[in-house]
Amino acid sequence: MFQSIYDTMIYGGRWILLVKGLGITVLIAFCAVLIGTVLGGISALMKISSKKILRGISEAYTTVIRGIPLATQLMIFYFVVFAPLGWDRLLVAIIAYGINSGAYCSEIFRAGIQGIDIGQTEAGRSLGLSRWQTLRKIVLPQAIRACLPTYASEFIVLIKETSVASFIAVTDLTKAGDMIRNATYNAWIPLLTCAIIYLCMTLGLTKLFEALEKRMAKSDRR
Repeated sequence: MFQSIYDTMIYGGRWILLVKGLGITVLIAFCAVLIGTVLGGISALMKISSKKILRGISEAYTTVIRGIPLATQLMIFYFVVFAPLGWDRLLVAIIAYGINSGAYCSEIFRAGIQGIDIGQTEAGRSLGLSRWQTLRKIVLPQAIRACLPTYASEFIVLIKETSVASFIAVTDLTKAGDMIRNATYNAWIPLLTCAIIYLCMTLGLTKLFEALEKRMAKSDRR
């Protein structure tokens, strides 16, 4: 068994492919969640806006993006939209994942904002705060705490979904494992290694967000 692992992963420095693939996966996920958070926040505010046109734009964005499979979106962004411009595959993947994540974050943030009791808003307005001040100082801090678990789940799902980046030849973790499989004709070692790495990342993030939730809960009780 150890000889098989050595021949498959160590010999020829093939493990370096996994390290580089892991770096690409983390980079895509981290940048995409930042883009998704910004887009999701803007879209959520548009959805609760009093202006019909803003609500319509946000609704169209979330409906279209959430209704099309991510792999299909990725290929459309690369082969149809950005390939003629000569954009780098990795950059296209980050943009595509970010836009996709933004649609889901939009619903997460909207639900969090609208889940806050209307009395909180009325209390803020009665104190002389404007609608924006009430939203920023009273509603949003509570909404962030309320939607943190769902937001954490979206981030974890996003990391796992980066595995389809290979559809546009981005050498992420899954693609690296598949390259080792093709080179060695050994499937179980590289693919199981990738699975274990994904599992460790998701478990680590789960624990991290759980600790953050507990810390926020403690600060609320003070």
